[in-house]
Amino acid sequence: MRLTKSTDIALRIAMRLAVADEEAPAPTTREVAGTVGVPYTHAAKVVSRLQHLGVVEARRGRGGGLALTPAGRRGSVGRLVRELEGTGDVVGCEDEPPCPLRSACRLRGALREAQEAFFAALDPLTVEDLAGPPTGPVLLTLSAPPGS
Repeated sequence: MRLTKSTDIALRIAMRLAVADEEAPAPTTREVAGTVGVPYTHAAKVVSRLQHLGVVEARRGRGGGLALTPAGRRGSVGRLVRELEGTGDVVGCEDEPPCPLRSACRLRGALREAQEAFFAALDPLTVEDLAGPPTGPVLLTLSAPPGS
């Protein structure tokens, strides 16, 4: 299974925010986008989705920035990935044209079970876990490229 680009970006942003210094000014979406190596426009869309899910808090204006919420910090990565990815079929049985085997196929069910096993493997992990060593120290060394 491969995660969508949006889910990948969301996890990177959450991990970066998990190591943010609470004493320093909160990073902006533009700063976080630069440090995790994604275009600002993509990051802005993902931050909006993370806000909607209660994972990130965004404050506008002077003194604003992004912060990971307690739920975002300690919530299940499996739950977050399910929310971001959706639980639709891995294969397009009902696409146009629909698969001629769809009424008698066992693959669809097997892939659904595999997808749930993938999510279940992520259930015990939190963003805080993902941002622990050795990842956290690396995240702290990242900086936005000039001009971003």
